[in-house]
Amino acid sequence: MASKLLNHCHLRALCSTHVFSPRFPHPTRATLTLLHFRPFSDAPSSPPPEKPQSYNNTRNDIGMEKSPTQTLSSLKELELVKFASIAETWWDSEGPFKPLHVMNPTRLAFIRSTLCRHFRKDPNSSRPFEGLKIVDVGCGGGILSEPLARMGAAVTGVDAVEKNIKIARLHAELDPVTSTIEYCCTTAERLVEEERKFDAVISLEVIEHVADPAEFCKSLAALTIPDGATVISTINRSMRAYATAIIGAEYILHWLPKGTHQWSSFLTPEELVLILERANITVKEMAGFVYNPFTRRWSLSDDISVNFISFGTKNAQ
Repeated sequence: MASKLLNHCHLRALCSTHVFSPRFPHPTRATLTLLHFRPFSDAPSSPPPEKPQSYNNTRNDIGMEKSPTQTLSSLKELELVKFASIAETWWDSEGPFKPLHVMNPTRLAFIRSTLCRHFRKDPNSSRPFEGLKIVDVGCGGGILSEPLARMGAAVTGVDAVEKNIKIARLHAELDPVTSTIEYCCTTAERLVEEERKFDAVISLEVIEHVADPAEFCKSLAALTIPDGATVISTINRSMRAYATAIIGAEYILHWLPKGTHQWSSFLTPEELVLILERANITVKEMAGFVYNPFTRRWSLSDDISVNFISFGTKNAQ
């Protein structure tokens, strides 16, 4: 089933002439007839473009130094300020980041399965990632970095928001196992400049918040060793995602602060596949996340119409 999904995404990405334009007036529909996905209509026009931000100052509003060589791909100013304002709530499982806490076990199940299969590790081991160097790009308060460290990985967590890194460090110090995590207030671009390399590069729910997804993915690829792994999760730019992830989650259920997401910044699965291919990453597996309101749990699914996650490998050069 997963191979059918990927073959379809590759075909759509290669055959669509408009799929890679910077901003799209209408989303490509992610309906997969082979999988009997429910179709959805073209979404309405995207919201008005955000006002351009000034990057002339040497420090931004959240206290992070700006390097002349930093690109805008991981320094979208409004996004940094937005997440800095709620940084203290990262480990509040009932706070603004509750959806990520609830989704975390399912995200980790996908990561465990794909990385163990790729690196030939025992998925039944309590520390299956022993010997692997993993970077969590956009780590926030460390809610993904910590379980990765407990599974044996040598983890580096990076985030452009200094408050997030401070919270992550404080929480990690509570456990000797997680205290080994290397947390850095920096960007993927800076790690590339430092010539850092990792067996696996993971960036979950981040790419929809950057200014240039293509450049961001190039940085992720540069951090990945040849035949290493890259895992990215995000939200599909579909009408259904607009209804659930924005209208439902932000304005009706209040799971997230209003304005957390911009529909125009979402990527379709086909677009992400093509972006990664141009960055020398071949997507091998893709899955969707589906929420059950009765059990209040997320599960992996073939339905990629809203939340989805991809696993790819860097082509050997």
